[in-house]
Amino acid sequence: MKKRRRKDNYRGQIWVETVIYTLIAFVMIGLVLAYAKPKIEELQDKAILEQSIAMVKDIDSVILTMGAAGNQRLIELGIKKGELKIDGENDQIVFEMESRHTYSEPGADVTDGNLIVHTEKVGKFNLVTLTRDYSGNYDITYEEKDELKVVSKSSTSYQILLSNKGGGLKTNIDIEIV
Repeated sequence: MKKRRRKDNYRGQIWVETVIYTLIAFVMIGLVLAYAKPKIEELQDKAILEQSIAMVKDIDSVILTMGAAGNQRLIELGIKKGELKIDGENDQIVFEMESRHTYSEPGADVTDGNLIVHTEKVGKFNLVTLTRDYSGNYDITYEEKDELKVVSKSSTSYQILLSNKGGGLKTNIDIEIV
C-alpha cells in the first residue's frame, strides 16, 4: 500500500506543478502584452500620421498645380483613422486624429512645409491636427458652397474631385466626393 500512495502523490504533484507552470506562463504573457500592446498601437498611430501628412501634402500639391480655370483632378484618399475636414468657410483643409503617438510638443505649432501641425494632450491620448490654410490665394469650397464637410475614416478609399473654377482675386478650388 505504501508504494501505491507514493504513486498517487507523485501523480498529484505532477498535476499541481503543471497548473502552476501554466499560470506562471499566462501571467508572463499578460505582462508582456500589457507593455507591448500600447507600444504597438503607438507605432501604428505614428505610421498612420505619417501617411496622413503625405495625404494632405498630396492634396496641397494637386491644388497648387491645378493650372488654368476648368482643370480637374481626381485623387484617391484612404483614411484609416481620424477625419479630414474641408473647411470652405475658413479656406482650410484640416486633418484631425486622436493618437497615442506624440507627434510634436503638446501645445506648440510646428510647420512641416505648408502644413501646421498642432499636438494637444487629451487624457492618455494626443489630438494631432494638420492644417493647410489657403485663405491668402485660394477660395476652397465643397460642392460650390462655403461650408464644412467632414470626411471620416473608411475601409474603402474615397474618390475626391478637385476642380479649378477660376475666380477674380482668389482662385476658386471646388472639392467633391465622387
